[in-house]
Amino acid sequence: MRALNLAFNETPRALPLAERLADLAVDALIDEADLSPKPALVDRRSSGAHKDLHLGLMHASALSLWPAFKEMAEVAIDIGEINQPLREAIGRIGREGEAAMMRTTGGVNTHRGAIWALGLLVTAAALDPADLSAAGLGLRAACLALIEDRQQPASNSHGAQVARQYGAMGAKEQAQMGFPAATQQALPQLLRSRKAGHGEQNARLDALLAIMTTLSDTCVLYRAGEQGLHAMQSGAQRVLSAGGSATLSGRRALHELDQQLLGLNASPGGAADLLAATLFIDCLEPALGNDARTV
Repeated sequence: MRALNLAFNETPRALPLAERLADLAVDALIDEADLSPKPALVDRRSSGAHKDLHLGLMHASALSLWPAFKEMAEVAIDIGEINQPLREAIGRIGREGEAAMMRTTGGVNTHRGAIWALGLLVTAAALDPADLSAAGLGLRAACLALIEDRQQPASNSHGAQVARQYGAMGAKEQAQMGFPAATQQALPQLLRSRKAGHGEQNARLDALLAIMTTLSDTCVLYRAGEQGLHAMQSGAQRVLSAGGSATLSGRRALHELDQQLLGLNASPGGAADLLAATLFIDCLEPALGNDARTV
């Protein structure tokens, strides 16, 4: 009986920091996928502008990335500083994570951009858990992204093709600048909408729209060119100018944006990746707080 009592009263083992960061990164991806109604993106309503994606696949893809995020955090903790070996280690782990994702999805690209963004942010958090501020995370992630990965194969991804064609700033440049779309646009909008009492789901939708107002989303450019990009940016601004997704006029404008982007087959996947990054940054302090500082 004493042993049974001890078992029930035993304090649960605290998870290592790397596992907690991987949990939070996967949670951010799932929360982004579940958020509804997102314009032309996979959500709880539909597959948006994607014929090869659905919500269950997005969940499975997110879960498949947990080992990669955990290993990135572990390597960051082991190396302990921003340098060439760390940059190339997380690059290798990211490519292995992408391969695991592709096996899970049957070759469908669900989260390639998110692996890059969240991988850098997980690494940045693990490097200095005493500073989980958006500014600190963005700076460390930028310093990492500015280091050349000498093992990285030449990229001919859709994003790289579009960046060359339109001279657009893609995922690489966003990271090298410290993810300004997340830290300077989405996070402030998220906090404003929460403060206004708009509710968490509407606040997150507003954060996504804030990203979409200025982002040169290479996913949209690839699918619908500059016409699609203009439609996304101006349509997102109309929703926010109408009061955001929590208002009747804003919700109508959001529906119109959804229909317009669907008609153009334009899916703002880059904005969705940056929303996941935003949700990850937003949850770090509340989820880890002082515990991370003692690891």
